[in-house]
Amino acid sequence: MEYCSDFTHDLKIGQEGEKLFAEMVEGDKVEVKSEQDQWKDTGNVFVEFWCRDKASGIARTEAKWWVINFYYKGKLQSTSILPTDRLKKMVKVKGKYRIVNGGDNNTSRGFLVPIKDLT
Repeated sequence: MEYCSDFTHDLKIGQEGEKLFAEMVEGDKVEVKSEQDQWKDTGNVFVEFWCRDKASGIARTEAKWWVINFYYKGKLQSTSILPTDRLKKMVKVKGKYRIVNGGDNNTSRGFLVPIKDLT
């Protein structure tokens, strides 16, 4: 986006952002995940696609938005929100992200996605 010092332009962009967020909160399906502590050291999030012998997470969701809450020592640090279809396209690129076991008792499989890739 090109820089513009015109308040009217900035106001319009801000209002569009407010409308989009209101739509997310009021009507669109949202998948909310929580990352706790480990992300701070690894710089990654775990995007599950398989759990207990069946498709799950990103492979099954019908949500329009994928939300990740980042907690550290029990306190919310930040939240990332991205369109689910964008995340699905990212993880479909063969070999782009490492697949690992994770989740409760390592019963899940998922992609390790660098947090920097979510922006």
